[in-house]
Amino acid sequence: MAETKVTFQSKGLKLAGVVRVPEGLKAGERRPAWIVMHGFGSNSTSSNVLEPCAMFEKLGYVTLRIDMPGCGESEGPRGNLICLDQVQAASDALTLLAKNPSVEGDRIGMIGSSFGAAIAVYVCGVDQRVAAAISSGGWGDGERKFRGQHPSPEQWKKFTDMLAEGKRHREKTGESLMVPRYDIVPIPQHLRGHLAQNSIQMFTAETAQSMFDFRADNVIGNAAGRPILLLHSSVDSVTPTEQSIEMFKRAGQPCDLHLFAETDHFMFAESNTRVRSVIYDWLEKYFPVRAQAAAA
Repeated sequence: MAETKVTFQSKGLKLAGVVRVPEGLKAGERRPAWIVMHGFGSNSTSSNVLEPCAMFEKLGYVTLRIDMPGCGESEGPRGNLICLDQVQAASDALTLLAKNPSVEGDRIGMIGSSFGAAIAVYVCGVDQRVAAAISSGGWGDGERKFRGQHPSPEQWKKFTDMLAEGKRHREKTGESLMVPRYDIVPIPQHLRGHLAQNSIQMFTAETAQSMFDFRADNVIGNAAGRPILLLHSSVDSVTPTEQSIEMFKRAGQPCDLHLFAETDHFMFAESNTRVRSVIYDWLEKYFPVRAQAAAA
């Protein structure tokens, strides 16, 4: 695979990415492409990014994996992941990829896991240039998601008290209150090994508030006519399964929902065969590689 490091601008920040072009591309030939987005506080070297990239490349797609603002090699305050800034970054990445001479500019999809999945769906809903979207373990309503992740009255009080303290701290000091990642998104100990190296461990309270306010549910219907694939573990230990079910209810067609009992939240990292079979069939039906003829 030909691999090229790229940078692009988003809201005044220089963001980093890697474009990979599949082998066998002829001069002047263009292929459909995927932008692959990482999860919460992760980066583009995570297995949940590299595995789908390798899968797409084998099938003949161009891929762009990016470090979101404040993550990996991208600029931005570490641990300050504001959802709508991530949406803008994904749209700006599409602008970059559409100019690549190996890419069909009107056939670029977005795929993400968890936090990146929520961004992928949201961008598909607000940016008509996105041709397709795949969400793995994503979420559509931040408040409802957090209620599922902090289910007891004591846990919910601790979480909402943190949000309130974050606002007070900002007003009093002009600085952000920093919060441990697992106080925002709890992850069982046995799954933490799936986190990428150098994943961020401390976040601003504003990050949690932006996630709380984020509503992919409200825009997914705008993508009607462009295919969306929702994947979720039926026993997800991190993001409540109902999040993808509700997005499916609100989506227009074509939209497919698949639940898997034999995998957990990091399903791409687990290289699950049935997950891949579902994706292969969906791609063949809705977003196949039909390489444009090489220029004469």
